[in-house]
Amino acid sequence: GLYSVVGKGVEFFPDVPPEQAIVKIRARGSISASEIDRLVQSVEDRLYGIEGIDSIYSRSSLNFGRRSDDDIIGQIQLQLEDWETRRPTDEILTQVRGRVAGLAGIETEVQKPQAGPSEGKPVKVEISGPRIEDLRKATTFLRRGMRETGGFIEITDSLPSPGLEWLLDVDRTEASRYGADIAVIGQAVQLVTQGIKVGEYRAQDAADELDIRVRYSEGSRDLDALSRVRINTDGGMVPVSNFVKRVPAQKVQTIHRISGQQAVTVESDIEPGQVAATQIGLLKQWVKNNIEAAEISPTLSVSFEGEDEEIHDAEAFLGKAFLVSLALIAVTLLTQFNSFYQSFLILSAVAFSTIGVLIGLMVTGQTFGVVMSGLGVISLAGIVVNNNIVLIDTYNVLRAEGAAVIDAILQTGAERMRPVILTTVTTVLGLTPMVLKMNVNLFTRDVTFGSPSTQYWAQLATAIVGGLIFATVLTLVLTPCLLLLGERLHRKVRGKSDPALQQEALS
Repeated sequence: GLYSVVGKGVEFFPDVPPEQAIVKIRARGSISASEIDRLVQSVEDRLYGIEGIDSIYSRSSLNFGRRSDDDIIGQIQLQLEDWETRRPTDEILTQVRGRVAGLAGIETEVQKPQAGPSEGKPVKVEISGPRIEDLRKATTFLRRGMRETGGFIEITDSLPSPGLEWLLDVDRTEASRYGADIAVIGQAVQLVTQGIKVGEYRAQDAADELDIRVRYSEGSRDLDALSRVRINTDGGMVPVSNFVKRVPAQKVQTIHRISGQQAVTVESDIEPGQVAATQIGLLKQWVKNNIEAAEISPTLSVSFEGEDEEIHDAEAFLGKAFLVSLALIAVTLLTQFNSFYQSFLILSAVAFSTIGVLIGLMVTGQTFGVVMSGLGVISLAGIVVNNNIVLIDTYNVLRAEGAAVIDAILQTGAERMRPVILTTVTTVLGLTPMVLKMNVNLFTRDVTFGSPSTQYWAQLATAIVGGLIFATVLTLVLTPCLLLLGERLHRKVRGKSDPALQQEALS
């Protein structure tokens, strides 16, 4: 309960400062390759002189592949300086966003590579439904929610880019009166657009063939030329405008479907210092409070993916792994101690040790990582179990030798305090460099803190250290108390039928 108020929340994988960043450039409309290169160059020019950037690599293209959005015309890769000499990465990327913002005719998006197994942006929402109009309305509603909630940056969606294309509607009945053929009409239109292929040519020093195409001169290739095109029919040369109508339509390049339904994906990054899981929770609450007033179609299906989905999948997997490990430990303990109560006592120490895990994260100001902190909790179980086994096994030996309950507990605590504390101290000291994000270079005799390689393991080490320190107190204090409590309950139950035990319990 305290961690939910004071803690920094939950994340899928540690947010490690990257060594690179990418600036994506978006533009819409029919743009030539030379114009695209000029736009990308204008963005690149604004990036020079930013402290912390080592090199810049730019690429402009009309098509960045199937996995890229349709409106991306360029990408600029920024190689950052070494982490020891540069300022914080978030400061560099904030300055980059400020430099490239506000350019006319284009949109820019600054991304940093995601650490760990995740891909893409941390916030990803998929909306699917039968009608594109409903998807547009829902996408606008969701983007408004992200802006009003705050903490979301670089918001994008996969809606078709606004654009205009012309459809040529042929009246087949009217065309048949002129004796016009659809194929002939298509060839005539190609003279205005991409041209008609009449052959191929390959030079002696070339590896590929070139198409030979015939089309109108550049000055005659416009929309009005489509109406002025004439084709040869049985009645002579006839304008295609007699039986062809030019109809404007929304330009659609790609249609995405999920289970037969049209789908739109809304993605977003998170502002520096914010946690994706917390922001997704706030967005879900905003949608719940405002969806009735927005009148969103009930036929739509909405699913939160990205980091939210990865967190749930990782929690489910690690939860099952934790339960399986506890079950195997329980079976082993039952076969050795032949006591359900003592086995339960040892396993309860594992559950209580998670309190120490959360305390350790709060003290160090770290986020609970589902992957790394979860692995730390599972690893912690083995150490905590060992300490309790050492204590309870000694107690059982002393009891078998005839020692009284109180005497056996006190002697066990005196004999096993040193090995339990030594186990804790050596483990904590061994993991302290990882908790402090310390990096020791034995060749140059340098000690540094905060390197990217150390930040991967800080959550795991902090979980083990915090949980082990707390569990050691439980082992030396709570475990003996529960042993005595269990013995008293056992005597009380048996004493009801055994007067001798009842008299001993009273004494």
